[in-house]
Amino acid sequence: MMQRLEVCVLIAGAFLSLTAHAVQALQSSPDVSPVPANLAPHPAPEQPLPYSHQTHVRMGLACRLCHVNPAPGKEMSFPATSTCMNCHTSVITGRPAIQKLTQYARSKQPIPWVRVYRVLPGVTWTHGKHLQAAVQCETCHGAVGDLQSMSQTTAVTAMASCISCHQARGASTACAVCHAWPAT
Repeated sequence: MMQRLEVCVLIAGAFLSLTAHAVQALQSSPDVSPVPANLAPHPAPEQPLPYSHQTHVRMGLACRLCHVNPAPGKEMSFPATSTCMNCHTSVITGRPAIQKLTQYARSKQPIPWVRVYRVLPGVTWTHGKHLQAAVQCETCHGAVGDLQSMSQTTAVTAMASCISCHQARGASTACAVCHAWPAT
């Protein structure tokens, strides 16, 4: 047990030292996102329907209009097909993608969207707590409104990103905040 604790302390110390530069940059410029760009960019996954965040955000749609946070709030949900149909019963209905959307709606099936960001195994993180702390979506996910296709543009699932953001906001960086340790 003591070895596991010592390893945890060593790993946390390494991550803290790696993130010191990011924290200094964040504190000197509040406009800088605390989550750096993804050093190993992932291509956008193929989705069942083409969807442009860029188009929809530029029309003024807020993230939480489509993505809701059900209890316990671990992952934001994808929009219900009926949410999309609120507009697309009359907007650009002739496009093949909108016709496919209409088929999902008529069949009362959810659109089988492919999740882009995943909470890693062993992490007990939730969107709910971050929304309660008034963390904006762009803080972690970057400029989604500039994307035609959603992809992992930020390193939001990297532990160093989380630690640097917590340090910058004065939130706890204790291991148990984000990780559930097995009972001994």
